[in-house]
Amino acid sequence: MDTAELKDRVRELRLQGRSPKEIARALKVSPSVVAPLVRAIAAETVDTGEPEVVGCWINVGWSAGLGVDPARGWVDESPEAGADGMVCVLVARRHNWDRMTVCGYLADVYCLGVKNAIGPDVVDDRDLRRFREYFFGEYAGWQEAPIELARHLVLGSIDYARTLGFEPHEDFAPAADVLGKWEGDSAITFGRNGKPFYMEGPHDDPAKVLRILRRTLADDEFDYLIGGR
Repeated sequence: MDTAELKDRVRELRLQGRSPKEIARALKVSPSVVAPLVRAIAAETVDTGEPEVVGCWINVGWSAGLGVDPARGWVDESPEAGADGMVCVLVARRHNWDRMTVCGYLADVYCLGVKNAIGPDVVDDRDLRRFREYFFGEYAGWQEAPIELARHLVLGSIDYARTLGFEPHEDFAPAADVLGKWEGDSAITFGRNGKPFYMEGPHDDPAKVLRILRRTLADDEFDYLIGGR
């Protein structure tokens, strides 16, 4: 394996969240060979000047009820494992050669947009793996995703929610930059099967939500479920 090929393999494994030692074992080379390649990859940036995306993950079942442009090639590994329109997205970007900046987002893709955000936090490989298990703990599982899908889900859900009268949670602002730049319309059709659907959450004011919805929509233009009814 020549140096260029080895670097490509190291890059692939870093994107999977592997530590330098784990990469060395997987490629059957010395850690001293892997370390300078990891540092070189960490020093690289995409054309936008944004830090390298180390990993991006979403919960399986993310696409339930949504319309997704098939030309994008985005796959839901377990579409039957829907989560009632609550989609979790986790993004990690390079901070330095052995640490990452991580942000997590909870998006109500049927109605309210971003309901919560975590980060930015700077973590190492071990902390990232632990946090990822915790972050997706209430879901059937998680899958790797391209950063573009993360942007379209999170930022697209915010745009959609704003058409209904809702702004993202205040914790979103400090976590927004990790998603990177995004312009244009989303390749995702939000709402449950194209129609706004509000399901009461544990920290919601459902009466307020319904008042906001009724400012822009007639009662037959949205659905809701409050208190199990």
